[in-house]
Amino acid sequence: MGELFLLLKKGNKSALIATIVNTIIAIAKGVAYTFTGNVAMFAETMHSLGDAANQFFVFIGSALSKKSPTERFPNGFGRLVNLVLLGAVLIVGIMAFETIREGYHHILHPVESGGFLINVSVLAFALILEIYVLYKAMKEVLHEVGVEAAGPGIFIKSFAYLGRAKPATKLVFLEDLVATSGGLLAIIAVVISYFTGILWIEGAASILIGLMMFFVVGRVFLDNAAGVIGRADEEMEEKIGQLVMMDPDVKDIQDLTVIKEGEDLHVELEIEIDPRLTIAAADDIKDRLQEKIMAEKGVVDVTIEFDEEDNIRSWTPGKEPEPAK
Repeated sequence: MGELFLLLKKGNKSALIATIVNTIIAIAKGVAYTFTGNVAMFAETMHSLGDAANQFFVFIGSALSKKSPTERFPNGFGRLVNLVLLGAVLIVGIMAFETIREGYHHILHPVESGGFLINVSVLAFALILEIYVLYKAMKEVLHEVGVEAAGPGIFIKSFAYLGRAKPATKLVFLEDLVATSGGLLAIIAVVISYFTGILWIEGAASILIGLMMFFVVGRVFLDNAAGVIGRADEEMEEKIGQLVMMDPDVKDIQDLTVIKEGEDLHVELEIEIDPRLTIAAADDIKDRLQEKIMAEKGVVDVTIEFDEEDNIRSWTPGKEPEPAK
């Protein structure tokens, strides 16, 4: 139990905040839907329920992925967060389908709903909370990639560096971006329906919200399917390659691979050195490079192999090294 508590403390904080906030929002929207029967409110209730459940699993998965390697699982549990996220998007997919189905039914058989002030008030309250969660997710993205920003720069740079964020943070960011957009869309639909009598507009808003949810499902599924398989991190390969080549004793890089598993990076490196160096000198080079590479954010292990210098350049900046033969 003590180990579990320590792991939970390492869980993704954005996901935990999003879970709590979306649970509150889902309850408020559910109560409003019970009293008003508004289909746009139903869509938003389903959306928030899906987000709350989803982000709870994300928090648990991100925490458990920090578990130390064991004899049975010597490579650790880094990919566990990807597996959990693949399961989590199924929940969003089901909610998205129900949202679209209900919206389509409302377009075919539009029914006037009551409680205009209740609907608008609850949706506005939810929108404010969702904007807050989105802002926290934006800050978390920038924190994870080590970028400073303030004011409008937070919004702009968080989109620019989203691809470098951890899987859990990326999911929270995307879900709350859709949640914020969906909440605004729902408010617009409720206002138009109330003042114009165009009842089917609420059904159309429900379908659009469902389609946005499916966008998140597709994006997150593709990202985490690649993470489960184990994908190369080309940007980090370039960064580590430049760091290694700055060492005066490294003549060339024969092979360099950085595999991303969940939030962890595994580095495999084969370098060329002067064949006249002693084993002790080569060992010093290895220790020096391992220390520098391990200092990079996210790197959990480094494997270094040596080859003698062949006077043929294999690695150049911006180009992946040729596999060693």
